[in-house]
Formats: sequence, C-alpha cells, structure tokens
Amino acid sequence: MSEGQTGNPSAVARADALRARFEALPAGAGSPGPVRLVRAPGRVNLIGEHTDYNQGLVLPAAIDREIWIAFRPWDRPEVELTSAEFGDTRSFSLEGLSPETRGAKSWIDYVAATAWAMREAGLGVRGFRGVMDSTIPIGSGLSSSAALEMASTWALAVPRAPRPEAGAMAAIAQRGENHYVGVNCGIMDQFASAAGRAGHALLIDCRTNQFKTAPMPAGLSLVVCETGSSRRLEVSAYNTRRSECELGVKLIAEREPGVRSLRDVDEAMLDRNRDRLPEVVARRCEHIVLEDARVMDTVAALRDGDLAALGRLFAASHASLRDLYEVSSPELDAMVDIAVAVPGVVASRMTGAGFGGCTVNLVERGAEGALRDAVLAKYQNRTGLKPRVYIVAAVDGAGELQLPA
Repeated sequence: MSEGQTGNPSAVARADALRARFEALPAGAGSPGPVRLVRAPGRVNLIGEHTDYNQGLVLPAAIDREIWIAFRPWDRPEVELTSAEFGDTRSFSLEGLSPETRGAKSWIDYVAATAWAMREAGLGVRGFRGVMDSTIPIGSGLSSSAALEMASTWALAVPRAPRPEAGAMAAIAQRGENHYVGVNCGIMDQFASAAGRAGHALLIDCRTNQFKTAPMPAGLSLVVCETGSSRRLEVSAYNTRRSECELGVKLIAEREPGVRSLRDVDEAMLDRNRDRLPEVVARRCEHIVLEDARVMDTVAALRDGDLAALGRLFAASHASLRDLYEVSSPELDAMVDIAVAVPGVVASRMTGAGFGGCTVNLVERGAEGALRDAVLAKYQNRTGLKPRVYIVAAVDGAGELQLPA
C-alpha cells in the first residue's frame, strides 16, 4: 500500500480513536508534532501450505484484520510501545541491538527484530513512542506477528529515505523473525502483509520473491472460521518438518543434479527416489511437491470460475496436510466437515501452520450466514470449544495513512 489518504469512514473513526488514546497517555500528551498512523494487515492463505520455506508457491490474501500503530517519532534511540489489547507498555533501546542482547520473550521482540534486521540491511531507523491496537485474533494463524513486523517497518523508517520494494522489505522482516526472535518462518506472511492488493490474492514465488495478483471471483466471499484451539505447533515441531524436507532434498540431490529445494522436484522424480527416503520424509516431500501443483491449479480455477475444481483442490490440500504432513487437528477436521456440508460453501481447508488456528472457506455470496449458523450450531457440540466466524475481504498491504487532522 502506498502512503496516502483513506476514504473509509470506519478506518477514519478507528484511527481517530487510536490517536486519541495515544494522546491521552501521559507520554503522548507531552510529545511534540502530529500523531502518525501506520497499519498492516494479517493474511489468510488460500492454498500453498508449508511450501514457502521450500522455495515453493503460495496463494495468500491480505485481509481486513489489521494492526494499527499511532505514534510520534522522537530523537531518543528508543522505542516505547503500548498495546491497547494487553494494556501493557514495553520498550527497547536501538543502541547495541542484537539477538544476543534480547531479554525475556515478549511481543515487543517482533518490533525489535524488525529494527535489528532493517539496520543489518543498511536501512536507517528512528525511535518512536506509540500505541498499538489489533483486530487480528492472537494464535489463530492469521499472522499477527508478521503484521506487527510490517507495521513496524513503517513506524521505524527514516522519513523520505528510499524504501525497498515490498518483497525485499518482507525478506528483511523475515530475517528478523528468523535470527532475532528465533522462529524459522518462511516469507509468505510478511510478503502478504506488505504487498496485499484489494480484491486479489497474491501468487508468490518464494524462490524469487516475485508475485502476481490473482483476482478473487466477484461471486465468492472469504470466510475464516477460528477453531478456538490456539495453534500448538511448537517451534521444535515446525523446525522438525523443515529438517525433514531438507533431508529429502539432500538425499534426492545425491542422485538428481540441480536439485536445490523441493521446488525442483516433481512427482516422477520423487517416485524414482522414494526408495532412498525414510518413510516420514517421503510423506513430507510428497505433500510439498503436490501442494505446489495445487497452487497453480487453484489460480487457474479462480480465473475460470471453476467452483468444482476449487472444492477438489482445497479438499486435497487439507487431506494432504492431515495425512502426509500431519499438521491438522481434530478441531480443524471438524470445522472443515461442518463447512463442506453447507450449501453454498465452495471450498474449505485448514490454513496456516496447523495444530489449531483457522480454516479458510470460499463461499458463494449470500451463503455466509448459513455457514456461520452451521458452525455456531454444531462445532461446539463436537469439540467443546467456542468458534468464531469472520467474513473478511482482501485488502491492500501495509503503509502509512494520511488522515484528516
């Protein structure tokens, strides 16, 4: 998203409320200069799960569940940020910032990680004091951490300094999360938050960090169903799956010259090398190879309005994540089962890293209420957990907002 005005009345009201909240703080009231506002969206991934760190293809959309920061820059080499959601104020110094000096784990680490990575990339950073608010459910798999990082890139940036394009800035933020926070994530979440386009999904090539837009059909809505089961994908489990994929690449490359990642492996190559792979590694590799193909098939189905194909592709992806990659959960499976039985639900699958979080659903316009009613009526009886249903829209990526004074 480029810097500019917003004509969205609800966005203006929300920004005014956040600005007023910041100015009501003792520190905010005494700070000179106008309050500045930045925002960054969360994301939902339509298809292409766990392919990003295998240099593969993904198809996310930035959504209107967002993080906003109201702030004033200051001359001190320090960031002080208050979370309106947590009622918590945290700070860190920009001087001597490094992974080795990081303190106890906190949400502010994602801001510090971004500042560290921007400096490592040769970008200037400045201190600021501000207040943050969010409509992204924590732990749902809608990428609140990436949204905080991308909003932070705008708040930390030195005014009028050259800014890398969205893919490069996403890679900088990803490096911060990898090396400062210690989460070995791929680039998809930051990329979607940085480069989102209203009304479109993004076909991202995670090898080249290039993207194309994929228009969402006018007759379909995006509906996210939150299971109420926070993601239990521990860092160790995530890293184990990365290691299994890397082992598959290593073993296949011993026989197949030119293989650098699972992006280079097709079904025929996997089949002729299956005998040299441990069984669990073969299953992980099979998911990635087939999932990359499903991404391109989904782009074609969206373009052609082929609703039946979308349903088959989402179902195949979910089954693969459940059976081959083993990152689904009983709660996610129940949510998908309920959704696909509702007339007007075109496609449903788990989205995000797995072991809890959300499902993503493509729903014919007018059937959103029926899906919500079915989930609210049936899901809690099956799981004992309280669900949430969000009808979301694909929106522009992160940026600074110029709002009326």
